[in-house]
Amino acid sequence: MSLAPFIAGLPKAELHVHHVGSASPRIVSELAARHPDAGVPSDLERLREFFTFRDFAHFIEVYLAVVDLVRTPEDVRLLTYEVAREMAQGQNLRYAELTCTPYTSVVRGIAIEAYTEAIEDARVAAERDFGIVLQWIYDIPGESGIPAADATLAYALEHRTDALVGFGLGGPEIGVPRAQFEPHFSTARASGLRSVPHAGETTGPETIWESVRLLGAERIGHGCSAAQDPELLAHLAEAGVVLEVCPTSNVATRAVDRIEDHPLRTFVEAGVTVTINSDDPPMFATTLNNDYDVAASLLDLDERGVADLARAAVDASFAPAEVKARISAEIEAYAADAGRAHGRPTP
Repeated sequence: MSLAPFIAGLPKAELHVHHVGSASPRIVSELAARHPDAGVPSDLERLREFFTFRDFAHFIEVYLAVVDLVRTPEDVRLLTYEVAREMAQGQNLRYAELTCTPYTSVVRGIAIEAYTEAIEDARVAAERDFGIVLQWIYDIPGESGIPAADATLAYALEHRTDALVGFGLGGPEIGVPRAQFEPHFSTARASGLRSVPHAGETTGPETIWESVRLLGAERIGHGCSAAQDPELLAHLAEAGVVLEVCPTSNVATRAVDRIEDHPLRTFVEAGVTVTINSDDPPMFATTLNNDYDVAASLLDLDERGVADLARAAVDASFAPAEVKARISAEIEAYAADAGRAHGRPTP
């Protein structure tokens, strides 16, 4: 029996999904039409070709071209609100921690005050209109080095809103050692922000070790190479460090050769808590629903197992307690209804 209908209706939370990277062809087309000099096609068919990646470096190149489309506060507001619409209406998301990279917008001329106002206005409107709760993770673009880290920390501390809950690190890992950002993460954590760096997507286990030991990571973005180090897997399991797994993304960026080779099962069998995420879904021709379906196949899950994945994401989130309780109750009720419909015990 296909799990796709069950997954489509399942209330979900997503913890590893990028702000700009969530712009669907519809949204990118609208932004590209506003800014034709950016070199991003506005034609939907050409956009599909544009989003075909040769490797991780090419993905970063294409990603930054889309970033260049977000040039005004109005662009930021449009992007945020429309991404929330598609999350809620297309993926049945109740909650998302959207990874934002304000540095790339500020260096393109958007004042941080205007940027913050735009995402906050969109957040409030999206919760009112679509019932989705958004919170923010501010991400250092690692390729831009210490200046970007300094600026991102300043934005987080000096222009913080209640919805800003995490501090991250993205971009290329090769040639971008985690250790140089230790002071920034230390200060962010002291201010109450949670540590959620990317690590081990395109580098080995040592990058993950550095992220845990030096950056105080509570969750790790991707973490593919953890599968190469049994000691690291044991540590992640014991310490409760969560892996934000993005199966389709990992194949699209060549972090994993084939979906059949994905280490998700290795993580689960080692006792590591995992959540399922879509990363930059339109760019990778995926959706959160699709990635749940992929995960279910990799792990041989039934409806009960898929509901457990959804619960794990809620539990690992930084959502307020009342939001966690509400979504967990929705998942329980949905799974129970599905079980009764099929004459099976309640998950």
